[in-house]
Parts: sequence; C-alpha cells; structure tokens
Amino acid sequence: MRPLFRSRILLTSIALAMPIAAFAQTKAQKRAAQDYDKAARATVLHEANVYVAADNDSQKISLVTPGHEVVVMERSGAWVKVFANTDVADDANEDDHNKPEFGEDANVTPASGWIHDKGVVGPTTPNGDAILYGTAANLEAEAAEPHAPKGAAASAHLLYRRVYEYYPDSPLAAESAFRAADIRWQLDRRDISTLPSAKEQDAFLRPQLYEGELKRVIKLFPGTPYAALAAYDLLDNRLCGDWQGLPKCPELETALYQKYAQQFPDSPKAAEALYNATYRQGVVVTMYLVQEDRKRADAAVERTKALAQQMKQLYPKSDYAARASSIAFRVSQGIAIYGTDRD
Repeated sequence: MRPLFRSRILLTSIALAMPIAAFAQTKAQKRAAQDYDKAARATVLHEANVYVAADNDSQKISLVTPGHEVVVMERSGAWVKVFANTDVADDANEDDHNKPEFGEDANVTPASGWIHDKGVVGPTTPNGDAILYGTAANLEAEAAEPHAPKGAAASAHLLYRRVYEYYPDSPLAAESAFRAADIRWQLDRRDISTLPSAKEQDAFLRPQLYEGELKRVIKLFPGTPYAALAAYDLLDNRLCGDWQGLPKCPELETALYQKYAQQFPDSPKAAEALYNATYRQGVVVTMYLVQEDRKRADAAVERTKALAQQMKQLYPKSDYAARASSIAFRVSQGIAIYGTDRD
C-alpha cells in the first residue's frame, strides 16, 4: 500500500512486515507439506475440527470443511495428525487474474493438528472415487433445495474436484471435473447477476466469469460429452446482459449458438443450442418489424424457418425440435416472438 504522507513510511513498513512474515511462514509450511508422499493427501466428508492434541478437551485451532484437503502425517488410535487446509494457498494462486474468491472459507490458514479418524478419504481409499462422487452428489442435491445447508454447493464443488484429482483414471473423473466446474460457474454467475453491470448490453462491460475450471475440463477430457458441456457453459461470458430491444444482441447470440451446434453436433446441449439460435432469429424478426425494416425482417423469417427445418432433420426426437417448429410457424404468421402480441 502506498503511504499518503512521508511521515507514515516507517509505520507502513512495520505494518507490511507482519503479513509478509506470515506469508513466508505459510509458504514454508506449504513446502513442508509437499514433502510428504502424495498418497498422504486426503479430504474429509464432513466438518472436522482440528485440535492441538489428540484430545477432545484440547484447543480447537481450525476447521476443515468437506472437500478441503489435509496431508496425513501420522495416526494414533482414533486420531489422525494432519496438516489441514493445504489447498487454500493453491486456490488463491490459480493462474488467472480474473479469478474471484470462491467459497466462504477462502481465507482459512493452513494449520497442523489432530482430527478424528473418520470420514477421511484419499487416493488409496478403496472405492474412494465412488464415495467422493456420491457425497458430492448428495450435497449438490441438498444445495438445490429451497432451504439449502450453508456451504453445500461449495463443498460439492470441492469433493467433485477430488474425484478427478485423486482418481484421474476413474470412469467418474470426467463427469466429476465438469460437475465441479459447473457448480462454481453457476454460483459465480448468480453472484454477478446481482450487479448493476449485469444488465449491460455488451458482455465486456460486466465482470467476466472465471473460466479456468471449465477450460481445464476441455483440456483434460477432450472429445467427451463433458468437454462439450463445459464449452456450452463458456458461452455465458459472451452473451449480452440485456438486449435493450435492439437486434444487435440476438443476431450475435444466434451466431454463437449456431457455431456451437456445428462444433459439437453430438453434445447433450447441441439441440438446445440450435433452438436458442432459432428463438433468437424469431426475436430478430419482431425487432426489425418494430423498426419498420421489412427487408431484414423477411430475411430473418427465412433464417428462422431454415433453422427449425435443420433441427427437425438433426434432432427429430428432441422437444427442442418441436419448439423450434412452433417458433418458425409463429413468425411466418406474423406473430410477435418478443414483447407483447395483440391483434
């Protein structure tokens, strides 16, 4: 922090020295933890108190929430000595300057201590991938409930991450990687949607969602349905916040969704993407009619009909194909797709 007055330089230097020292200590602890065999890495399935000693009456020094990592250093009866929350520093230093803080315990300090030896799962735990995945799926389901437990979604995100990190060859790895990334994406999108800038027409005028985890899915699991799903999520960063009644945005978004459907024709989201393109062309028809631009409106009608026909050919069994046919019929009848239509 730059001092405002020269007389404050000494005080500022002293104040800065304290967090720098703490940071150096944390880095040293981190390096010490990395010296342990990777097999010692683990996570917990429930909230675990970290005690100074292997004794319930000893001082509690930290808390490990589901999905956060510990490094197992030794075991003693019903207790495990761990270096807890060792992944916090990693999360804080991901290689993306746009990454927002994520999770309510983002500022937890790694600590060494003892936890009860229960609910601890690591790379060597038998059937560990299914255990982690199942716990994450349960938390994800709870997070969708009206009165969701605090932190359920964030814990599900972390537990899914542990599946593909600890068991990269698991048949659950690709799906877990996508689910982890998608949960974070949806939470970040919800938070950003509350900002005034979320209504800006151009995407670059609002904060961008962190893309790192979704891009990692595409990199680690190319050619899979989960890579295609990740690519679909990423479209959010390029969509308009508010169309403001102008054809510029739905025209742009039509092209984005068409390109996605062409690039990922077998994606679970391909039919939805093509429907979104069809709907937006239907919207464009209405907008051009409001502007009394009959030539462009007629061209948009033809594009809408062509997209609906393409959907009928490519995805005949999809509900989206029928919905696209409805859009095409309505625009051909002069029925407004966007706004209010009254005769």
